[in-house]
Amino acid sequence: QVHIVESGGGLVQPGGSLRLSCAGFGFTLSDYNIGWFRQAPGQEREGISCIKSIDDSTYYANSVKGRFTISRDNAKNTVYLQMNSLNPDDTAVYYCATDCMEVGDGLWGQGTQVTVSS
Repeated sequence: QVHIVESGGGLVQPGGSLRLSCAGFGFTLSDYNIGWFRQAPGQEREGISCIKSIDDSTYYANSVKGRFTISRDNAKNTVYLQMNSLNPDDTAVYYCATDCMEVGDGLWGQGTQVTVSS
């Protein structure tokens, strides 16, 4: 069955780091643009990063640029989101999808919770 599973979320103190993983099952992630999105309580889901299938070019929202890094490991069929210098505004459910920066009708994972708090 084709699906995506995110993992790596958790509770972290301000200034800390987390690495999220997006694993693909039943299909090859590198054949698709893969985006990371997040949704905080009461807010709309927003695209924060994307890696393109054609050339691995990367894109970031201004809110995370310079702090987050997206990457692929094709051998593991996984896309990562390294998140550094986390702050409470980064608290949200983080999703991985075969959409890039804008919510579309791609394949979505179930999300992983990231909470930044002291």
